[in-house]
Parts: sequence; C-alpha cells; structure tokens
Amino acid sequence: MPFRQGSPARPAATRPSRGRWADAQAFAALDLGTNNCRLLIARPQAGGFAVIDAFSRIVRLGEGLASTGRLSDAAIERTISALRVCSDKLQRRNVTLARSVATEACRQASNGPDFIARALAETGIHLDIISAEEEARLAVLGCHALIEPGEDPALVFDIGGGSTELVLVDTSTPIPTVLDWHSAPWGVVSLTEHAGGGEGEEGRRAAYARMRSVVADSFAGFASRLPRHIERPRLLGTSGTVTTLGSVHLGLSHYDRSVVDGLIVPASAMRKISADLSHMSITERAKLPCIGNERADLVVAGCAILETIMDLWPAERLGIADRGIREGILRRLMGAPKPGKSGVAA
Repeated sequence: MPFRQGSPARPAATRPSRGRWADAQAFAALDLGTNNCRLLIARPQAGGFAVIDAFSRIVRLGEGLASTGRLSDAAIERTISALRVCSDKLQRRNVTLARSVATEACRQASNGPDFIARALAETGIHLDIISAEEEARLAVLGCHALIEPGEDPALVFDIGGGSTELVLVDTSTPIPTVLDWHSAPWGVVSLTEHAGGGEGEEGRRAAYARMRSVVADSFAGFASRLPRHIERPRLLGTSGTVTTLGSVHLGLSHYDRSVVDGLIVPASAMRKISADLSHMSITERAKLPCIGNERADLVVAGCAILETIMDLWPAERLGIADRGIREGILRRLMGAPKPGKSGVAA
C-alpha cells in the first residue's frame, strides 16, 4: 500500500502576539466527523506534545444523511456554530500550523462542497475532506502507542458516526506498518438510521440483531483476508463508543479521560455491557452516567459494531484509546517520520 500524502496543512493567518502563549510554537488539529466536532491545540514537548487548548461538541452533522443524501440545514447550523468556537480558539492562540479535516458525512453528502465553502467563508476554517484510507492511517498514527506489546498483528479500529475503519498492523517497527485496512459505511449515526429502532424489548432485540447482520456483511471481505490461527490477537479501539463503554465498565459518575485512555478491558465484559444496553429503552440508557441524553440513542449501534469486530478478531482483551485522528494530525505537523512503502502515513 503506497504512502499517499494528504492535503497540506495551512499556515495560520498572521496575527499580533497575544498573552502568555505569544512565544510558544503551537499546532492545531480539527476533526469534523459525522457526529462530533473536535479540536486540539498543542505545542511540542519532549518528543511528544502538550495540549494547551481543546474543544469537543456533538453536532450530528450527518443526521438524516442516509435518507436524503444531503446535510440538513439544522445540522449545518449546529456545525457552523461549533466551528465558530474553534475559530475563536485558533485566533486566541499562537498557532503556527493547522490542519482541519472532514470525514464520512462530507464525503457522502451531495452538498458537502457547499458546506465546506460556507464554513470557510463564515469561520475562516478550511476543511479538507479526507479519504477513508487517510482517516484510518491518521487514527493509527494517533493511538498506536497504546497497542499492547506482542509479536502477532494487531487490529486497530475507529467507530465513527458515519463509517468504521479497521486497520491490521504489524507493530515490529517504531511506526506500525499497515498490512491491510477496510472502511465500512456504518457508524453510530448511519447504522442507527438504517437499521435501528424497535418497540419493546423484543423489538430492540430484533433491531440489534439486524444491525449486527448489516455490519457483519460489510466486514465480510476484510474478514476473509485476516490471518488465521493468531496466537494472541491484540485489539485497540479509538472512538466515543469504546470510551463510553469503558466508562460504564468502570462505573464512573462522569467521564474521566485520565482513567479511560489506555484502559484494557476483558472482551467478555464489553460484550455483557453491549448486550445489557441493547435491551434497554432510550430512557433507561439516558439515565446511565457517561451516556446521558446525547448518546442514549446512538450507543447501541456502536455496541453492535463493536461486537461484530470482536467476532472477527477474537482478542481476549480490548484496549481503549481516547486519542486518534487529531493526535495523528498533530504528529504529522510536528514532523513524525514518514513510513516506508507500506507504513502508516506520517
């Protein structure tokens, strides 16, 4: 798989120095997904980086996209509002270089280019619509440090709002080498709208089985290419689904990145949580800490995708990463080494 450089990062607009960060070199990464808008601003530090500002908001940009093929007016307004907040943060920090990317919702929507143009005109943020391949590689670059040690290939996955990326990697090199990858057009938003729903417990069970079947079909080609007889499969997930389920597993009263990022959980525990959530009503799920009203209607689709991934790569434990595309972008901007012929993109 040849290395493909994505669209270049763009220098931040020249602005007068302001405040205590005036002399600090800063970089910014913005990831606009189907469900979330997330920004990180960081500065290099000891071979890595230190975050100096961040922002995350559920915008549901892809809401209704599956049925209309377009980004809705309401979704665009929510997203533009979030991008204005990001723009303000970028202007208040001494950002040297920034890159902003958009993923599945903008890849699919017929009015995606119009939205990109409007976002630039109203917020000054230029969004690059990246390919599913680059999305997968950025996620791996951002989270591979959390893959458990081992010699066999590892599977890294990112459950998004509109798609799910699966990447098989060889970790014998400092930057993991991509052996194979796959992008399925199902994320928590698209799968919920396509196959979710169901009244009563029986209806919810049927909907969950339906979602699992849809996802399994979309994974079939990739599953057939996976190596067999792996002695110790390793599995790492980066997404709101796995961080949310990790929080439920720990019984947290509120989300705490410091204890979730890098957590390793028995796969059997994640299956039990998934099964329990799939049987609950939206109202019951909304009462659980770390799920709440914002995630109650979408988390079950994430559970269906996660269980299907665990079926095709039966690891005993699941690693959880609260890091991914944004961190991958920052590593590129700060000069992470480019890979060889089949390496993960730098």
